[in-house]
Amino acid sequence: MALINLNHTDDAYDTDDVYDTYDACPARSVQQETAVGAGAQLLLLALLGTAIGMGTAGWLTGLAFAFASWAVLSRALHRSRLPVFGPANRVTLGRATLVGAVTALVADSFRDAPPVSLLVGLTAVALVLDGVDGKVARRTGTSTPLGARFDMEVDAFLILVLSVYVAMDLGPWVLLIGAMRYVFVAAARVCPWLTAPLPPSTARKTVAALQGVLLLLAGADLLPREANAGVAAMALGLLVWSFGRDVRWLWRRSRVPATPATAVRELLAR
Repeated sequence: MALINLNHTDDAYDTDDVYDTYDACPARSVQQETAVGAGAQLLLLALLGTAIGMGTAGWLTGLAFAFASWAVLSRALHRSRLPVFGPANRVTLGRATLVGAVTALVADSFRDAPPVSLLVGLTAVALVLDGVDGKVARRTGTSTPLGARFDMEVDAFLILVLSVYVAMDLGPWVLLIGAMRYVFVAAARVCPWLTAPLPPSTARKTVAALQGVLLLLAGADLLPREANAGVAAMALGLLVWSFGRDVRWLWRRSRVPATPATAVRELLAR
């Protein structure tokens, strides 16, 4: 699983080492992994609730996240017929558990400000682990389309949650950072040309990875408000540039008949 790719739903997939058998492990044991993840989510939520006296909004949001993530992942595993859950997916599931805790804290912040150190700590660990699951997948030869999609969706949702938290202090414009990827996906349903695969891009991956870091910095209450606004504006500017660059490439590609020579020129133009 690579670094997050907020721009496109397919680019993050690494299918070189996709499993080619589906009978190595009973499906029941794979589904048990998601149940363990949901249990861990509930345990962490209980610990947080006891430690900080979390309100109703935090509890309900945390429980909703745990149920929704369990249901969606279980359905995806059933449809993909993945033989084993795999170590990389376990790391991603651990990150999803942390993201669920951050989500509950952000929801609770509408009632009362959560301990900033706790929110920053959980988010920082989730961001660090983002670089771990991809390495684990490559080293163990267990990269799958499902694993890449799982990784990407966890990252995208964390960015959305962080943008909500930062927007409470800096204003609703920050929500554009978290919403942009979902707007792109919605637009792709109306404009099919946006669903074409994008070529690999280090710049895109770098911009995507920076979103969580910059939003965490803006929400950590370490800098003056004006500096935090500048950091968030930088994140938004980079994201707009990255999306604009990719949309332009996809549009140009959709207007030109696909030929080997054209594809080479488009790649060189980037």
